[in-house]
Amino acid sequence: MKVKDCMCDSVVWISPDVSVCDCAKIMKDKHVGCIPICNDNKNVVGVITDRDIILRCTTFNTDCKCTPISDVMTTNICCCPSDVDLKEAEKLMSENKVRRLPVVEDDKIVGILTIGDLALDNNVEADRVGKTLENISSSKGNQINNS
Repeated sequence: MKVKDCMCDSVVWISPDVSVCDCAKIMKDKHVGCIPICNDNKNVVGVITDRDIILRCTTFNTDCKCTPISDVMTTNICCCPSDVDLKEAEKLMSENKVRRLPVVEDDKIVGILTIGDLALDNNVEADRVGKTLENISSSKGNQINNS
């Protein structure tokens, strides 16, 4: 099974100049906890999570109405091609400690794969999803801040 068979292809993405406040509103309206940040060519340049906003903005009294998301987004991100085997994507998620992977074709965003997508797909073994989540949640190994 390929990533494109399991991913969400109606991904919401924003540009780096969107304010933190507007990003949070989009997250609320779209019911998502993570948004890829893309340039005008739809190349992924970063990612932001609801947790990032809390930890990087709220705790430092950042003016969220004026601060562009580019100032607080994670730039060291892991992406996955859409034609990669799902087991390889799970391995990427485990190794990089991420619950969400932006999915790209020709370096352009085409979707997002989440641990929830894996859990809801009847073709993915529940034990595998559990092991992936266990690996993501483990404190062992390096952790990339793309939660």
